[in-house]
Amino acid sequence: MLTRFRWRRAATAAALCLSALAATTAPVSAQAPVAAPAVRRDLPEPPSTDVARVELADLTVEPPHSMTGYSRAKFPHWVKQQGACDTRETTLVRDGRDVRLDDQCRAVSGTWVSAYDGKVFASAGQLDIDHMVPLANAWRSGADTWSTDQRKRFANDLTNPQLIAVSAASNRSKGDQSPDQWRPPLTSYWCTYSRAWTHVKHLYKLSVTHREQETLVAMLDTCER
Repeated sequence: MLTRFRWRRAATAAALCLSALAATTAPVSAQAPVAAPAVRRDLPEPPSTDVARVELADLTVEPPHSMTGYSRAKFPHWVKQQGACDTRETTLVRDGRDVRLDDQCRAVSGTWVSAYDGKVFASAGQLDIDHMVPLANAWRSGADTWSTDQRKRFANDLTNPQLIAVSAASNRSKGDQSPDQWRPPLTSYWCTYSRAWTHVKHLYKLSVTHREQETLVAMLDTCER
């Protein structure tokens, strides 16, 4: 009886997984567009302010490394995550509302709110996927010594608060700048932004500059207001 129950439970779980996968990969002729599966939405929650302060104090403070040898190609990004879905499309599904996909996992409809500037969008083409810690900044902070596999993991990290769908305008305004050079226009997001930035740098053992550290301290202070 127990064995039969476990078998049924496993079969049910497998069927649910296959159903979710089919929802993202079904041909247009069979189901177009399809609703994206229900998933956690928005940037993965960074650690608390207290933890972020401890992590920030633990970071190495040093001048930025040379950009010699840097190339975005050294950070393979937007790799396949599941079926036809790459990292960009997976992030769009996670951060959007009522997202519908075509047979190539492209978001054809949905609603997105850009956390950096509060703007609302109904077209995925108006959004960029921002690396919380930009690739070039990571290079200057220690990624220049990493292997290609390490850089690939960093550039496609959906588990930690490293990727977020935001307005193309805000992402391009940010570029590869650190918090002492650029901060989200919405000051109400500074708390989350500084916690996420600090956690990613701590997780990947990246360094900060003195001015970057000072600015992060000030941004973390907004969490208590």
